[in-house]
Amino acid sequence: MNICVFMSAADLDERYTVPAREFAGLIGSGGHTLVWGGSESGLMKVVADGVQEAGGRLVGVSVEFLHKLARENADEMVITTDLAERKAQLLLRSDAIVIMVGGTGTLDEATEILELKKHGLHAKPVVLLNAAGFYDGLKLQLQRMDAEGFLPLPLSDLVFFAEDGAEAMAYLEENA
Repeated sequence: MNICVFMSAADLDERYTVPAREFAGLIGSGGHTLVWGGSESGLMKVVADGVQEAGGRLVGVSVEFLHKLARENADEMVITTDLAERKAQLLLRSDAIVIMVGGTGTLDEATEILELKKHGLHAKPVVLLNAAGFYDGLKLQLQRMDAEGFLPLPLSDLVFFAEDGAEAMAYLEENA
């Protein structure tokens, strides 16, 4: 399975790196491929290292203005012209999507992938990995949107909330 992971390229503390490393190990040891933003920094590096160390493949999708930060020893590296093309390539090359902790770029990727799924433009499973309760506020907001009729399908059909990597992987293996 090709698993796209949206996440931060920032250096983060153990609250976020430990669960990320755990999930990366599950990707690699399960014989899966990580499809990610291609960066050799921060949480992106932690996950890519973990996947490679556990025997998985790496498919990076970087963008021209960040290409100098791209991982050199990925199995495959695609360089796109802009962020819109990058997001399209990440979705195209994946069978499932996992959203880890991140900033505005990760939030942009997450909302776009959910919007595309909401409109039936993809049916891939989407997991929000809520390490250290990072996405508690977003989960609450999405639940409110669901309860108040802003979503045309049940929230449970749109995204699965996982508290750890094992729960995320179990969901993906059942639903991809």
